[in-house]
Amino acid sequence: MSSGLPFDPLRRSALKCLAFGGAGTVFVLAGGVLSPMELALAATGKRPSVGSGVPLFLQISDTHIGFNKEANPDVAGTLKQTIDLVNAMPIKPALTIHTGDITHLSKAEEFDHAAQLMSGLNITELHTVPGEHDVTDGPGTEYFNRFGQASGNKGYYSFDHSGVHFVGLVNVMHFKPNGLGGLGDDQLAWLKADLKGHSSSTPIVVFAHMPMWTIYQPWGWGTGDAGEAMTYLQRFGSVTVLNGHIHQIVSKVEGNITFHTARSTAYPQPTAGNGPGPMPLTVPSDQLPRMLGVTSIKIMRHPLAATLTDTTLA
Repeated sequence: MSSGLPFDPLRRSALKCLAFGGAGTVFVLAGGVLSPMELALAATGKRPSVGSGVPLFLQISDTHIGFNKEANPDVAGTLKQTIDLVNAMPIKPALTIHTGDITHLSKAEEFDHAAQLMSGLNITELHTVPGEHDVTDGPGTEYFNRFGQASGNKGYYSFDHSGVHFVGLVNVMHFKPNGLGGLGDDQLAWLKADLKGHSSSTPIVVFAHMPMWTIYQPWGWGTGDAGEAMTYLQRFGSVTVLNGHIHQIVSKVEGNITFHTARSTAYPQPTAGNGPGPMPLTVPSDQLPRMLGVTSIKIMRHPLAATLTDTTLA
């Protein structure tokens, strides 16, 4: 949703703040506690948890390489700022998770540019799931040519790292504007079988592009059959579900499951129901920092306890 204002040359300066508010989230594992923390603070090493815990992984979402409209004319620049912050961390995360919309229009040159930028990360292990902007051609040829090996070109897969079981799901392959995402019977059957071999004390991290609970159905902010997936996850003591797509932080806790959507590194979107629909949100440059910020979540394994702290940039 555009504000209708003429382009503000101060926007480029204001967007420098984006790396601190929308850059990404570092997840630290210490003593059985999985704690998201502010990337900018992690880079300084001033937080005690950075020194005492292990920075397990970094979540980045909705980089939209190829977008160049008024809401952010330099999405590559804000992603580069994010990467610089990560590289400044005294202890690097072991891996990076990108929760989709790597590109804006699924073009080969956009994927190439994104790969060039991401290669600047001093983290060698990268895991991805596609967003709907990564599969605009239908089958997602360019995406799967680059990122399909881990999933056998299915889009969904799992892996283990540092005692945590990670599950990447794909819910955008039949995307329709303002329609809910979907997993499908085959993927749900695979997920049920994948989780069977893990004890209930295993921390689980699920990541997909579209939210795995219904935030706002008229805009398609949800996944229609996610409820079935949640029944498979209920027996685990600590489950963290990470998504992107809506370009803003929305979190909730249901029993042992914590849901968290990430900000974009590219541009904000309207809050649910505010305007005709989800689209790049252009705001005056002095308002942009107030729309960006961070949320810290601390997750205990047994029993589950979550604390949310929101911080804006203004």
